[in-house]
Amino acid sequence: MSCTVQKSAQEAPVNAETNAVYYLVRHAEKTTEKDNPGLTEAGYKRAEDLSVRLTDVPLTKIYSSDYIRTRDTAAPVLKAKKKHLAIYDPRDLESLATKLLNERGHILVVGHSNTTPPLSKLLGGQAGEPIIEATEYNRLYIITRNGNAVKSVIETFGE
Repeated sequence: MSCTVQKSAQEAPVNAETNAVYYLVRHAEKTTEKDNPGLTEAGYKRAEDLSVRLTDVPLTKIYSSDYIRTRDTAAPVLKAKKKHLAIYDPRDLESLATKLLNERGHILVVGHSNTTPPLSKLLGGQAGEPIIEATEYNRLYIITRNGNAVKSVIETFGE
């Protein structure tokens, strides 16, 4: 893997030199329904773990695709941060990336195994290895943008 993997990273303050810090995650563990599945018990626990991991991050905006599993993954963070959810279309990552690149602050994006790595690349970060669809729900991309300079790390969170 060509990206840096860390267990914890210092939160970068957004200032005149740091335009934005993006936190990208795949939704937590999902149930087996074919049509718009929700989260399993382990998934709800992981969503809580994400909220704990982001406790000290001063999130300014939270995005999610409009699926039960992504909205439910974002829910504990939304509640803790007292934010509203911004819905995006996961089929149009280019538009989302353009929007994100024009925003400042600390921004969480909850997506999918097939959208999170490509979005990281669109934001100038690294995609890392493909996400293992059946078992990998703990990857957290942190992309810090300072003008045209981008720093990208991948962490894990939860149990």
